[in-house]
Amino acid sequence: MGGSGSKTRGVWPFTSAGAAGETPGVVSEQCLARLKGSKCGTPFIFTRRSSLYFDEDGDLAHEFYEETVVTKNGRKKAKLKRIQKNLIPQGTIELDHPRIHVDFPVILCEI
Repeated sequence: MGGSGSKTRGVWPFTSAGAAGETPGVVSEQCLARLKGSKCGTPFIFTRRSSLYFDEDGDLAHEFYEETVVTKNGRKKAKLKRIQKNLIPQGTIELDHPRIHVDFPVILCEI
């Protein structure tokens, strides 16, 4: 769980580079307002990597299965075999509305 979070401890991509008098990890108003810069960026995500794949026919799905007939003791039984070859990932898709980055260091709602 939490596989998309950052692996480094104490480094937030949305905080300032540690100006004089600031404690590390504290978000400054200036940093959130500024969209350009090496350490500061927007806290919103506009694109993501899709988990869907295209098969040889051009169909789009998460998983593909092929029905195979197995004969055992004179009885025919249908089994589903998962296809994992010749699948092309859909790639990067644009989100309908922006999402907040998982490493954004501000509590939005406290319960």
